[in-house]
Amino acid sequence: MAETDSPPTSQYFNLTYPLPYVAHVEINRPEKLNAFIEPMWLALPPLFSYLSNSPSVRSIILSGAGTRAFTAGLDIAAASTSGPLAQHPPPNAPSPSPITSDLNANASSLYSQPTGTPYTSQKPPPPPPSSPPDPARLARSLFTHITTFQNCVSSLEKCTKPIITVMHGYCYGLGVDLSLCADVRICSPDTRFAVKEVDIGLAADIGTLSRLGKSAASASWVKDVCLTGREFDAKEALRMG
Repeated sequence: MAETDSPPTSQYFNLTYPLPYVAHVEINRPEKLNAFIEPMWLALPPLFSYLSNSPSVRSIILSGAGTRAFTAGLDIAAASTSGPLAQHPPPNAPSPSPITSDLNANASSLYSQPTGTPYTSQKPPPPPPSSPPDPARLARSLFTHITTFQNCVSSLEKCTKPIITVMHGYCYGLGVDLSLCADVRICSPDTRFAVKEVDIGLAADIGTLSRLGKSAASASWVKDVCLTGREFDAKEALRMG
């Protein structure tokens, strides 16, 4: 069967074919330790969907560019300045909302109108652009963002071709997520793993919490590394499965 489509392109992933029927996907952001920003995880589904359906591919190798890291996980600096994960500090002091102020003004003018004067209605002004979103809208935005993020990472797990992750250096956070979606995990002796989300007050809800327990030999060990965020090396990872 011949190829009918061209592979999707992304500046953050190098796609090569080192051997017949073998595709090599290399995470390509070495200047930032291959840390992920949103365009990177959004590029995963089209890339792995293409490889999954390509008749020229029978196995996939996933690795990271550079000598220092497979991936350092999520780019926290980028995530904290834009998107739904950006922090919105609360106001220093409470103030009346524009809607409340407008309703009070309308009520005063209503009782001061002379008899027979037709009433007029006016829509309250929208809240100022700088106001933080209310909890319900923020929760909805986070739910949509996290679900999309989860689906992007899960595209590796849904790929019909076997994926081998080859890790080195730092493999933090999202790196653990990606490796757990693969079929085979291989690492160099210098690899350092960590489920780092707890250190910044986040749950490892992109996939580690649901997958690591199915891959490791001890539920106690899984809770240890997820709750403490501590590093563990290649020997410990091998020993725990």
